[in-house]
Amino acid sequence: MRPKRRRKSCRTRRGTLRIAKVCELTELAQDELKILLKRYITGASVMHHAAAVSLAKPPKAEVAPPYIRAQQRSAGRAEPNISFQVLGPLEAWVGPRKVEIGGPRQRIVLAMLLLAPDRVVSIDQLVEAVWNGRPPTTCRTQIAICVASLRKAFRTAGFTGELIGTSAPGYLLHLAGHHIDSTEFAAGVDSAQTLARQGDVGAAADRLGQALGLWRGPVLPDMSSPVLETEAELLDHRRLTAYEQYATLQLQLGRHREVIAELTALVHDRPLWEQARAALMLAHYRSGHRSEALALFRQAQRDFRDEIGLEPGRVLQDLHTAILREASDLMPPTDTTGPLNVVTASPQLGSPEGELVGRDSEIRSLDALLRRAREGVSSVGLVVGRPGIGKTALVLHWARRAAHAFPDGQLYVDFERTGTADAPAALLRALGMSDPEIPRNYQDRLREFHRQIGDLRLLVILDGVPDDNVAHDFIPKAGRCCVLLTSRRVLATAAQVRLRVPELTPADSVTLLGSLVDDGRVEEDEAAARRLASLCEHLPLALSAAAARLVAKPHWRFPHLLTRLGDRRHRLEELSAGAPVLRRVLDSVYRTLSPAAADLYARLGLINGECIAVWEAQALLEVGAMAAQRLLEELVDATLIEVADTGPDGWFRYRLPTLHALHAEETAHTEVAASVRKAACERVLAAGTSHLKCPADSRAIPALRMVD
Repeated sequence: MRPKRRRKSCRTRRGTLRIAKVCELTELAQDELKILLKRYITGASVMHHAAAVSLAKPPKAEVAPPYIRAQQRSAGRAEPNISFQVLGPLEAWVGPRKVEIGGPRQRIVLAMLLLAPDRVVSIDQLVEAVWNGRPPTTCRTQIAICVASLRKAFRTAGFTGELIGTSAPGYLLHLAGHHIDSTEFAAGVDSAQTLARQGDVGAAADRLGQALGLWRGPVLPDMSSPVLETEAELLDHRRLTAYEQYATLQLQLGRHREVIAELTALVHDRPLWEQARAALMLAHYRSGHRSEALALFRQAQRDFRDEIGLEPGRVLQDLHTAILREASDLMPPTDTTGPLNVVTASPQLGSPEGELVGRDSEIRSLDALLRRAREGVSSVGLVVGRPGIGKTALVLHWARRAAHAFPDGQLYVDFERTGTADAPAALLRALGMSDPEIPRNYQDRLREFHRQIGDLRLLVILDGVPDDNVAHDFIPKAGRCCVLLTSRRVLATAAQVRLRVPELTPADSVTLLGSLVDDGRVEEDEAAARRLASLCEHLPLALSAAAARLVAKPHWRFPHLLTRLGDRRHRLEELSAGAPVLRRVLDSVYRTLSPAAADLYARLGLINGECIAVWEAQALLEVGAMAAQRLLEELVDATLIEVADTGPDGWFRYRLPTLHALHAEETAHTEVAASVRKAACERVLAAGTSHLKCPADSRAIPALRMVD
């Protein structure tokens, strides 16, 4: 009998070792381990032994951080709420008790759900995040086990409600009543930006400071997943952008000494971040440390040359020049409670500046607003188009023609010059109010503006509206006004007339050149003039810049300028010589993009922009297809790229206009490190082996423009 018992004991030991190995590989929770025990071992005694192996003592409860305790006190829930932290190592708290989340796979699954709260995360996405393209055959089962383990962990910590739901084709985390520090950070930044638009700089700075205080370190540093690393980089970009806004607000408030220590540490960690260094230079200068400010620029020159082989960008160079000249506008404003840039609106437009070329169709479209004006009802017109297309010239020309339809006058405000916060005050001054009569608060100013215009039959031109929120603030809800907006962005604002301004036709482009260069050179060589118009992409601003070059150089002929513009590396420089309006306009649009979209725009300058496929954007940024298309569509909304067609795979394909491509290429070589550009180009080449670029195009178009 003894030998038989020894054999049974051997089988038991082998089964126990087998169980231990499964535990080590899958890190299963107790319930799932029991399922495996039933599969591998029979007998009540062995089950009892295996269960004992798998059970672990619950850890001693830790004390929740102060801000989490504050959330829990204010929640007022019968059941404790859950606080999640991803802006640092992943943590979760049920009431005052810390949740034991489990091993790496459970942590990655939870992190993926937290980064998309109240949205379904598919099992395929979770598999990709956990195994990075090399999943085992049991991957879907193991994901289900990880979710079961997470549910059990939250139940053990005291939360009995449904937190993680099952919804095809995956799972979703129900956020209602709970807190995620990343969503609260985003809400805080949005709130601060609203306060800044309203002119409440102090409250905006305080709100941004609170939002930045939620960060405890790098995002999810304990996760080894390329998918999560990409999301972490996006969050870190948002943190840097928020800190840049915070430093700017602090400088506006005259708190330059308070930000020096934080900015110094930030510049030390990120020596190539120009905006942070510029803010630090300005803070030192305003604190009376002129030599330290100049030394920061010299250090930037060394860092940029060593790291990327380039000089610092225009932001630092212009600030360095201003410090050397001791420019008066570098000092803080005397009134820091309101906006800084003020341009008074005018109830009258100036005299006509000549005929508008090639816009007859657009003028007829805007004339639809006159019919509503004659009927005494309010109307809204929206004019959008790419930078430099001539939106402002169009609406001002139409407004002069239509002045008779608005007996109570015309108001005009340029948001780029005035700033959103002071636009209501500027309009109120134009309506005859004195500064002491104008309310101090942004919302009160808006209400007074709407009250003042009342039933007046006015034309209100809002030029350069930055977004839909601003449009909503200024458009009257009733009355008899006609409001005409221009924007470089595609707005969703409701309008009776929506007009997208196209490029000029080739014939109209030559006509415009002839009206600007009126000494006979256009008639002398019309073929060369048409070629010049083509190089300018029939863009009025570019055509005006080229004409200005010819007017300033009466000894030049069209072939001479064509030769200079034919070198694509210097074309933008030639069109910006003397008055860099074109480059400045493109720069201003670029600065309004989100960090990820700005990064994509710059990298698009590295490839051929005539036909941009979604897979190329994926390769440039190392993101998924949906993320790449979202960023491309953001560039479409900013009128920097256009939809070209739909590819055979069903995805949209896009076009980057040539002048924009030149600007993007310049930006890439000033904003993106050489090693990053090279790696991006290599990824595009590698991805191109399985894709055919523009199959309908028989031309041999090189995929890349330049690789350093």
